[in-house]
Amino acid sequence: METIRNWLLPALLATGQIAWLWPGAGLAGEEVPGAAALVAVLGAVVAETAALGRRRRTPVRALAWSLGALLVGQAAWPDGYFGVGAPVALYSVAVRCPVPVTVRAVAAAVGVEWLLSLVHVGVRPALASEWVLGALLYVVCAGLGEGRRQWLKGRSLATRLLAGAEEARRRAGDTERRRLARELHDVSAHHLTSVVITADAARRLGGSRPELTAEALSFTERTGTETLTALQRLVGLLRDVDRPDPPPMTARIEELIAGFGRLGRPIDAVLPDDLAGPAAEAVHGIVREALTNALRHAPGSAAHVSVLRGEGVLELSVDNAPPRGSAPDGFDGVDGLGSGRGVAGMKERAAAVGGELTAGPAPGGGWRVRATLPDATGPWGPPEGAGRRDVLREQRLADPALVFTATLLPLVFALVTAEEWTGASLRAAVPGLLVVTVLLTAHAVPLLWRRRAPWPALLGVLATSWLWPAAVAAAALPSRVSEFFAGGALAELLAVYAVAVYGRGAARTWPAWGAAAVSLSGALVATAGADGALSGEGSMWPAAVLMFVPLAMVLAAVFAGLWGAGLAVRRRRLRILAWDDFALAGALWHAERAADAERHRLAAKLRDAVLHPTAALVERARQGHLEEVAAEARSALAAMRELLHSLGESEDPGQGLAPAPTVADLDTLCRTVRAAGRDVTLRGLPEAARDLPPAVALSAYRIVEAALGAGDRGPARVALRRRRDTLRVTVSGVPLAVTGPVAERLKVRVGTETGHISLEQAGVVRVLLSTRPGPAPAQEEASPSSHA
Repeated sequence: METIRNWLLPALLATGQIAWLWPGAGLAGEEVPGAAALVAVLGAVVAETAALGRRRRTPVRALAWSLGALLVGQAAWPDGYFGVGAPVALYSVAVRCPVPVTVRAVAAAVGVEWLLSLVHVGVRPALASEWVLGALLYVVCAGLGEGRRQWLKGRSLATRLLAGAEEARRRAGDTERRRLARELHDVSAHHLTSVVITADAARRLGGSRPELTAEALSFTERTGTETLTALQRLVGLLRDVDRPDPPPMTARIEELIAGFGRLGRPIDAVLPDDLAGPAAEAVHGIVREALTNALRHAPGSAAHVSVLRGEGVLELSVDNAPPRGSAPDGFDGVDGLGSGRGVAGMKERAAAVGGELTAGPAPGGGWRVRATLPDATGPWGPPEGAGRRDVLREQRLADPALVFTATLLPLVFALVTAEEWTGASLRAAVPGLLVVTVLLTAHAVPLLWRRRAPWPALLGVLATSWLWPAAVAAAALPSRVSEFFAGGALAELLAVYAVAVYGRGAARTWPAWGAAAVSLSGALVATAGADGALSGEGSMWPAAVLMFVPLAMVLAAVFAGLWGAGLAVRRRRLRILAWDDFALAGALWHAERAADAERHRLAAKLRDAVLHPTAALVERARQGHLEEVAAEARSALAAMRELLHSLGESEDPGQGLAPAPTVADLDTLCRTVRAAGRDVTLRGLPEAARDLPPAVALSAYRIVEAALGAGDRGPARVALRRRRDTLRVTVSGVPLAVTGPVAERLKVRVGTETGHISLEQAGVVRVLLSTRPGPAPAQEEASPSSHA
């Protein structure tokens, strides 16, 4: 279908040109080109057709080839080569390229057209009208293309939002599990790890420093109570659907850092006083995770936390010094207690608010975590429904093109008539032409505001129309010039249409067509009276009335018809936007209901799996049994890790969650998409799925699933290729997946698997994943040499 769309119009244009070449020109009595010229014309037709066939993929190149074909064809057959491909290619440039590129393309096309006009017409009055018509043609094409580009941009945004909502609905349960896993990891891992560290140190040093036992028991009781409070708060949040807005976070972050300082490590921090919103929540979680990792892998080393506010962003850095050669008092760290989600969880938290995070060795040794987060106090991303209606009002090229058309189109008729003037008549007409140009420009300029302020634009057009009779009376314009004012009615037509489409309240826009008809009729009658067309032997008032009434009736019918067409366009656009809003709201409602159900189920699991072991830990601390405290702390931490893994993508089916999909399930996914009406082909199975690491198999499936679920409706292709220690995944035909939130999710997914992703504007996603066996994520996180 896409091939037919690309080649149908070029084929029709080529057929028309060849039909005019033979036998059309001969039948019409036109001169047929000779053999050499015939070859040149056919070559130009072939080049133009081939260029237009690729106008959607390479619009600028298609325009360049079309202009070259126009030069060759016009040079070979000036009176017979149409050269319609250049305006069509310029329209494609305006649809698919930004405004600066379109402006340069218009300048190039107009320059070629003016050069051809100069060669064919020569330096004489007719050249002016040729130049004006040439410029008008290309500017109108560019304006129409710009309008189409903005409309497609709005539709693409609406499709992307709906696709995101559908994706959220499908993954609502998984999203809640991940959110709980992050919260549980942040809360329990931090507190319970501290208990294990303290209890082990007290047990090992109890003989030489008996006071550490009492301190460890007190710390365990206090920390366990805090853990219970935090977990109960988390259970409450899971049960509470209407969660309040988050409070300011600076104090909580400072309290968190102070808590780590009490564990015996020097920490200094630089924080703004007004951190709030999702970015501040992300800062809190990242700092907690980074300091917990430092506590595990570099106990006792100094740390520095910095949050700096830039232009619309928060720059977060957490640096810790290298681990000491030997821990003080014989303490040897707590390797093996991590859950394996540290760096990945921090990256997910940063990406969730639209930021980026990197973690790695610091230049001077130690470990550094750096994040750049959007500085906003509300949810990240555009407001709901934002951009779709605004995009209709921000067409930087379409409205100037209309002003240009409304100014020059009536001027063309004056210039065509001026071609017949010679000598004194021409010299006398030049000042009148200048006055006409000024008046027509002033008359059309209010159209620049026809979208943002349609009523003031209409009133401006109507007011400037009354400058014409005043100028005719004051400047004594020749009648051959003043009569072309009737062509200026195009501005009134466009203004009335704009009121119908963009004015507030469709039912209240009806006076526009009546006011335009009365005002324009009055201005035309007054102009006729000023230049003497109504003067006669008697009074001119009866003639003015006789001219005004039928003219007003005719204009009223024309303006009313155009106003009705504008209302029809308005209703169509509103229906489309209303359907988008309805579909988006429905998807979000279902996603929220699914998330609520998952929250309630997870709250019960959290209570049974983690709350009870933590309560037992507090009770053992109160009884003074240090050995049992250490054992219970490790048991509670193990229960937390088991719950974290059960909340992951490898959840046991018996617990009510589906098993994690793999590359082998892509065939089922593609069949499901095809059943929904989309043409999807899959290449590379089952060879690519053999002996893949589970994490890679899962990531490859999620990548393809996200790319196909971005919202595109055209045909798509999925190709898998296994080469040595890499898996190459290529998804084509998914232009909505290479930009926006889907692209960000893909980057995060590939980043967590140490892969490489390439997003091409043509709608191609290329991913390279490493399949080499390596240490498990938990082992990597537990290695002091890798990170702290």
